Amino acid sequence: MEDVVVTATKELDPSFWRHRAVAVTGATGFLGSHLTKMLVDFGADVVALVRDRLPLTPITAAWVGRVSIVEGDITDQALVERMLGEYEVRTVLHLAAQTQVGVSNRNPVSTFDANIRGTWAALEAARRSPRVEQIVVASSDKAYGAQPVLPYTEDMPLLAVNPYDVSKACADMLSLSYHETFDLPVSITRCGNFFGPGDTNWERLVPGSIRALLSGERPIVRSDGTPTRDYLHVEDGARAYLLLAESMARDPKVVGRPFNFSTETPVTVIELLAMIQRIVGAEDLRPDVQSTATHEIPHQFLSATQARDDLGWAPRYDLDAALRQTVGWYRDFLRDNEP
Repeated sequence: MEDVVVTATKELDPSFWRHRAVAVTGATGFLGSHLTKMLVDFGADVVALVRDRLPLTPITAAWVGRVSIVEGDITDQALVERMLGEYEVRTVLHLAAQTQVGVSNRNPVSTFDANIRGTWAALEAARRSPRVEQIVVASSDKAYGAQPVLPYTEDMPLLAVNPYDVSKACADMLSLSYHETFDLPVSITRCGNFFGPGDTNWERLVPGSIRALLSGERPIVRSDGTPTRDYLHVEDGARAYLLLAESMARDPKVVGRPFNFSTETPVTVIELLAMIQRIVGAEDLRPDVQSTATHEIPHQFLSATQARDDLGWAPRYDLDAALRQTVGWYRDFLRDNEP
């Protein structure tokens, strides 16, 4: 794996997490798996809510035998409440959701059920669980919708239109409602597109393109290649969640607010692919631009000024370093696991 340079940023406090009872919903998802691994490495007492039994990834395999597992659906409020009570949970990290935009467009009702009803079930369960001290809820940059001015800042209205975007905007607003109405200690993360080691959903742009290029194949682009997006290394995202929870415990002014997390390096899909091609050494493999994606917001990117100023957060990896680290990981993984 190639050496990469990381940026200095505020460090997490392992002592805060040691022996702390933490519930992670969506723990076997891409971000959730990295977040859970960090917590386990810090010595937290983690209980993970898991709906489906999925094949282990290299990330989940590192912690699956070291956490408590509750099997069930996030929309089951009684189950979530039982989990929070019986495991004496102090910090809730709510990531369980339908995260795939394509699936959301094909199955909007199940997406609304998971992302909206699932969020109010988690919030209501936390409201009824007196030991809970912090709840971090995963929203998304897509909750902002199409804005006339970019980058997105936290004071902008949520103008979501498409099913996935609306589901995250609703989860976002539900969280703020529970804070304002019931004084629930909840804060919100709004991030761009995560990528990095351990993502075996080959339909996603970064892992799918890396696998194709390393196999000598043309990467597939479902859009027309022009959408502008934020891309954030998954470990920087996991650190953001933990730093936000730590900050909530120490600074009441952080509670009840949304925070953007971003490298602040927006690129088009074609520009991102060109960076991956250079790192892999496959500039001659021209992308297969299919232009079949629909209901896409043309341009989305975030300002992380508030996270820097109020939390001391900054990404460790810039975009180039993050891609180099990720390509190196997949090069090793595919060499050892592909038939």
